[in-house]
Amino acid sequence: MRPLSLLSAALAFGLSTAVPVNDASNFLTQAACTPLTADNPSTYWLEGIAHNGLSSFLDSSLGDYSTFRNVVQDFGADNSGKTDASTAIQNAINAGPANGALRSQQDNGYGTTGQPAVVYLPAGTYLLTTPLQLFIGTVFVGDAVNPPVLKVASNFSDNHVIYGKDPRYGGTINFYIGLKNVVIDSTAVSPSTSISLLDWTVSQATQISNVVFNMPNGSTGHIGMRIGEWEGGDGYNSNIIINDLTFNGGYIGIYAGGQQWVFKSIKFNGCGIGAQLGGHDVVVTSSTFESCDIAIEAHDIGGSLVVIDTSTSNTGTFINSTNTYQPNGIVLENIQHDGTTVHLNGSVLLSGSVDDTWYRGNAYPTPGSGVHAWIPDGQTGKTPRTSALLDGTKYVAIAPPTYKEYSVDKFINIKAVEGLPVYGDGVTDDTENINAILAQYAGCSIIYWPAGTYIVTDTITLPVGTRIFGDAFGTAISANGSNFWNPDEPRTMVKVGNSGDVGVAQISDMLFTVADVLQGCKLLEINMAGATPGDVGLWNTHFRIGGATGSKVQTNCAGVSPAQCKAAWGLMHLTNTSSAYIENMWGWTADHDLDGGSNTEQVIAVGRGALVEATRGTWLVGTGMEHNTLYQYNFWNARNVYAAMQQSETPYWQGPNGYDAAPSPWADNLIASDPAFAGCDGDPYCGMAWLERANEGTSDLFLYGGALWAFFNGGVSKECTEHDPYCQQSAVEISNAQRVYLYGTNVKAIERIIVSDGGAGVATTTDSSGGWGGVVAAYLFNT
Repeated sequence: MRPLSLLSAALAFGLSTAVPVNDASNFLTQAACTPLTADNPSTYWLEGIAHNGLSSFLDSSLGDYSTFRNVVQDFGADNSGKTDASTAIQNAINAGPANGALRSQQDNGYGTTGQPAVVYLPAGTYLLTTPLQLFIGTVFVGDAVNPPVLKVASNFSDNHVIYGKDPRYGGTINFYIGLKNVVIDSTAVSPSTSISLLDWTVSQATQISNVVFNMPNGSTGHIGMRIGEWEGGDGYNSNIIINDLTFNGGYIGIYAGGQQWVFKSIKFNGCGIGAQLGGHDVVVTSSTFESCDIAIEAHDIGGSLVVIDTSTSNTGTFINSTNTYQPNGIVLENIQHDGTTVHLNGSVLLSGSVDDTWYRGNAYPTPGSGVHAWIPDGQTGKTPRTSALLDGTKYVAIAPPTYKEYSVDKFINIKAVEGLPVYGDGVTDDTENINAILAQYAGCSIIYWPAGTYIVTDTITLPVGTRIFGDAFGTAISANGSNFWNPDEPRTMVKVGNSGDVGVAQISDMLFTVADVLQGCKLLEINMAGATPGDVGLWNTHFRIGGATGSKVQTNCAGVSPAQCKAAWGLMHLTNTSSAYIENMWGWTADHDLDGGSNTEQVIAVGRGALVEATRGTWLVGTGMEHNTLYQYNFWNARNVYAAMQQSETPYWQGPNGYDAAPSPWADNLIASDPAFAGCDGDPYCGMAWLERANEGTSDLFLYGGALWAFFNGGVSKECTEHDPYCQQSAVEISNAQRVYLYGTNVKAIERIIVSDGGAGVATTTDSSGGWGGVVAAYLFNT
């Protein structure tokens, strides 16, 4: 009886979230462990922990494939800075199985998801005389405690130091690549030499963070990061987020062209031009410019530029732009700057700081009226941010955790817990032991998940105190089995806390997916709120439904109808008791096969993207939801929500000349928050997924940078001919909502940008042309 008495006492003191309430043995184990405390080690934990990850679906003959490589210990790289380390580091990147092809080899048979590699650089200085080439599946990561320096030799042989883009694939399908915790230093190269420290022509589900670019002061040739400079269309890219970087010196810090981004927490120090940006939808937030001639050169932005919570010091022009591409929108909010703030077409449009909101371009400034105004010279408005979302006067911005403040003995390898075997082999059911380990070590250890696919047949619950960290794009939790079959009683695969829980739960570098067609699977549900912002958080964590080896969705959803491939109920649900900070998330329902199947087009009907019912504070920074049937983002009775860059696409199989109109094939399984498309009357041009919805009492919704794209009707590469130039009738629905602020909303091939209260107050592409089709700088609803 003693264990039950202890458990009852724990429940009385609010400790019920640490373990399942019916598991006294887990409580006793968890209660005995030492609470997690920082001890600030001298070496990064990733270097010392056991690495036993695997690529779960490689042929068994290639079983010695190593997913973790230490460039010094395993490949002999010199980290003293005395001799060239280029070859050794590249060998670490390239290495395949002992009896198999290199990762760098064309058509090596591994697909794009079968060759994950964490390439680790211990502290030190690495001399480079030749460039480094990354490949899909590579995470290039340094010691976060003492970030290693990649020192470019004075006689360097190329015009790029690191090529992040895998040259075997176009930019728009360069997924699953990471670069973290390093310093790239070109100060030994002549300041007049044309050299770029990093090519980062990659797309969604990539991460660059905690990287410092050191270049000569006064340089006329050095560029820190270059994006999009490839010939023959290979440079086109669809990235979502660039975050937490520092650029010192150089001619240009970031030189970027592509579809859309949010640039978050970037520091530019002493750059000639901080950021020279092009694209359809660009957001800059929480950044600083010090001693730059021009902060942002924006003449190649053809849609909207939104800059918020950003300051300058000793810097000349803040934004320099033109209208030569197409009429563009500019939005500034909470900007500290002395001098010329907006220089447009050779004239000064705005000077000084912007305490609240200033916008120019297409606008709907009269709340809910639907009356369009072209505002060429800009005007000031008010955006009353709610305190739940703020750190001082700025929106909360949190760097991805590295956990560098904890030594290796504060970590548990989930595959190395005695008596609780976990395999991550893509076959074995790991559900029971994963749940036992999470309950046992919540609040006491950080759980490291080596690369592999962890099959679960029931809900995985993260109790209060859980922190999990994967091998980035190589670590997947995958649902399987009959528990996830009923679409009228969906079962959650990963559940973060229970309703009413308050505490810490953090997820970094993980992938969520399904192993079969599971119409009753809700992949992620967050119920927990943090005591402070970021206590509950997800960073660099993504969804992939189909399109890859290891899931029957890949094979069963080629050449079928959507009704035959209701692969998941939905991707993510933020419930009304949750409060979460989410940064760098791509919710991808696949439109094509990444791993080279016989039929590359996938026809997959996942029901829902992100359902947000949270009210206590939600931050969505650099997220994307693509190709889900009913909606991509649905804010339903939500409050206190901030989003910076929401990128979304309609399913390619929807629309005229496609399959049945939405809500098909989910018409028999709708819930209250789902759109019924009743007004469409079966019209496939109307019955297409909403890209954003704000309904049912939603209030205090602040959305900056909506990249809302429609490309095809009826399948991949099938042109939208019936309503040319449009593919889709409507993008955004707002109804029964208050205090909704949309800044920098962009559409491609969509006739109605915003529909309010059943059709009243419509922002159309005809009225608001620009960018990639239509662009609205500011839309205010019931404000």
